[in-house]
Amino acid sequence: MEEIINVFPKPLQHLCKKSFQKEIEPEEIRLRIGQPVMIIGKAQEYFWNVEMNVLETREKEAYRWKEEDMRETLSHMSQYSMYALEEEIRRGFFTMEGGHRVGIVGKTVCEQGKITAMRNISGLNIRVAREKPGCAKKILSYMRKGEEIHNTLILSPPGIGKTTMLRDCIRTLSNGDEKIAGKKVGVVDERSEIAASFQGIPQNDLGIRTDVLDCCPKAEGMRLLLRSMSPQIIAVDELGGQEDYQAVEEVLHCGCRILGTMHVGSIDELKEKVYLSEWLKRGVFERFVFLKRTLEGEREFEVYDEALRQLC
Repeated sequence: MEEIINVFPKPLQHLCKKSFQKEIEPEEIRLRIGQPVMIIGKAQEYFWNVEMNVLETREKEAYRWKEEDMRETLSHMSQYSMYALEEEIRRGFFTMEGGHRVGIVGKTVCEQGKITAMRNISGLNIRVAREKPGCAKKILSYMRKGEEIHNTLILSPPGIGKTTMLRDCIRTLSNGDEKIAGKKVGVVDERSEIAASFQGIPQNDLGIRTDVLDCCPKAEGMRLLLRSMSPQIIAVDELGGQEDYQAVEEVLHCGCRILGTMHVGSIDELKEKVYLSEWLKRGVFERFVFLKRTLEGEREFEVYDEALRQLC
């Protein structure tokens, strides 16, 4: 994780390096001016103790992030050109080298009710990009439908691993395996989380037959891919708005398969989502994969069919 370590001020890089110990497996690094640096692990929070040069689970002696730390780190992240990141910062995040996504908070500048810029950045959340090849292998056995796949939604509360699972599904379906030939996959990566593109180039392995639209609104991107790239599967992250649902209908009418994700707290919440409840009646999606996390921080999954009958 040298890309992350190197953006920190030099006196703090040794502690950042310690954050990537195998037993910790950091998922997020949270930096808030005036507050302790927090490392979010699989099932535990950690804090930097500069005096002792160790990571601790208590915050009493924790290092507190300073304004000068923020300025130097942002300079490194932007390669000394914050102006070049202005458009991404306006949306509240950007992707740094290595595919790591950086969320941003601070003072927003608004015009006519829309955010036009962000100033006085006070907090960063570095979401560590970590591919897990093979993590979707068991799920894919339920998704396959002969030489095609079922229209599938991967579901979970935030932070459980939907995007990681989606990414591995895309890679496997694009490359093909012993059970199914490789497919042309179009990815609409609105938040740069799936491919984690840096300067337009995907940092994550999405397979040899995958085309990526980076930072593109989902609905518009799905239509564009249909017109230009003749995909067999379209993959999108975090379906939600009315426009997304309308675009999905167009994709399905064109004979293309859909692979997507959605935030839900439980499988029962599906029936409460207005647009999805209509799809449930029509059996539009044939597989629902619900991810959850155990108390030990491990991830488990359940698979349901179009009638929400549990398959595993």
